[in-house]
Amino acid sequence: MKLKSHLTLAFLISLASIIGFCFMSLWISDHKIIRFDSTIIGYVQGWETPALTRIMMFFTFIGSAPFVVVLSLILLFFLYKVLHHRLELILFVYAVIGSAILNQLLKQFFHRMRPDFNRLIEIGGYSFPSGHAMNAFTVYATITFLLWRHISYRWGRAILLVGSIFIFILIGRSRIYLGVHYPSDIIGGYFASGFWVGTAILFFQIYKEKRYNRNHNRQKKPA
Repeated sequence: MKLKSHLTLAFLISLASIIGFCFMSLWISDHKIIRFDSTIIGYVQGWETPALTRIMMFFTFIGSAPFVVVLSLILLFFLYKVLHHRLELILFVYAVIGSAILNQLLKQFFHRMRPDFNRLIEIGGYSFPSGHAMNAFTVYATITFLLWRHISYRWGRAILLVGSIFIFILIGRSRIYLGVHYPSDIIGGYFASGFWVGTAILFFQIYKEKRYNRNHNRQKKPA
């Protein structure tokens, strides 16, 4: 029953994410989201101060590819050497690398240019969906999934979940604040990553259950 609820949840997250991404991409293609983007950008950038800029630079750094690579290597070592979970290691690598590839494919497909006003940093490439948003959501959502079962206390799980959400939301907000992404880029990145991670976890759980049943049936067979 527990497995069914996990599979159902992963499927619903994946389905809701792909529907949300499709709507977001249609609104962007029809230029129906300009007012929404402008309103959010005006609000977020209206808080600009030197101190807040330094904070936002920090959060944009922890969503960058170099930081994600280092964090991934640390987690891979932890999964392999400490927890001895080699199967989970494959899931993490698949999720992170696949998300990065998907992001580049989507950027090349949509060809959305970045905002060209009030930029606090300079960066090239296309804008939709946000690579930082996808990196952050994929990494921290997958970490939450992998570590969840090893935390027995509810307060520990709550800290893990709230902390992960807090981090990837602030990473997304930092990109708006620094003027390199529209809010719809960030939301689209979350949706795209939600679909990818949800689908990866769904197939991972199905494979893990089949593998367990196969090994269990072998052990039950008489010698």
